[in-house]
Amino acid sequence: MLSEGMHVAAGAALGALLRALLSALLPAPSIILLLINWLGCGLMGYAKPGPFWGTGVLGGFTSFSTFILLIEPSPASLAWALVMVAGCVGAWVLGDRRCSA
Repeated sequence: MLSEGMHVAAGAALGALLRALLSALLPAPSIILLLINWLGCGLMGYAKPGPFWGTGVLGGFTSFSTFILLIEPSPASLAWALVMVAGCVGAWVLGDRRCSA
């Protein structure tokens, strides 16, 4: 039987594969990353997933390290970062409220 860590690792591989497939469909990496992170945060708030689906699949699906790498010292980049963070928090809150309703 697999340990919890192995379940998380398998989920992360699946999530990263899903992100790579979606990223290949759209040519604008910053827009697809925004949508992926918003979707992942919304699902995290709504589903309250366990280790495989939450830390694993959704953790591998979203990419906050890529988000940090895309930020540059410019007003437009700062605005994009604020939209990313506010959208992620907002998506989680909306998902959480829908789940609680």
